Amino acid sequence: MSAHASGGGIPASGQSSYAATRSHAGGWVVFCGTMLMVVAVLNIIYGIGAISDSTFFIGDAKYIFSDLNTWGWIVTVTGAVQMLVAFGIWARNTLATWMGIAFAGLNAIAQLLMIPAYPFLSLALFSLDVMIIYGLAVHGGHVDEEV
Repeated sequence: MSAHASGGGIPASGQSSYAATRSHAGGWVVFCGTMLMVVAVLNIIYGIGAISDSTFFIGDAKYIFSDLNTWGWIVTVTGAVQMLVAFGIWARNTLATWMGIAFAGLNAIAQLLMIPAYPFLSLALFSLDVMIIYGLAVHGGHVDEEV
């Protein structure tokens, strides 16, 4: 049976709309896990750079809380946890999904507070965190397999 113009029926590919929706949601979950891993690696790299007082960062920046060294440790630890959570998301673990949302939210706040150190990178990582939160919140629920 083919789909007609009103959108009803089974799609022309023979795949039910439920299966197509599950496939789409699965793609979002894999995307979110991948983006969380990318953010984690960048957090670890730039966190180590901040801890070692690298000249990459803006030198005379004023922070709301503490200094660049402290933020380096915060971002490095957050990145390490995000890396572990990304593996849990790929394994479709529900706890990892919720932790992914939580740590992406914490990282988004941390990136906004680190804007004085590296403005464009902070805003880029913030936008990735927002996408991760959206993808995991909307599509991260794990549907039981049909019996």
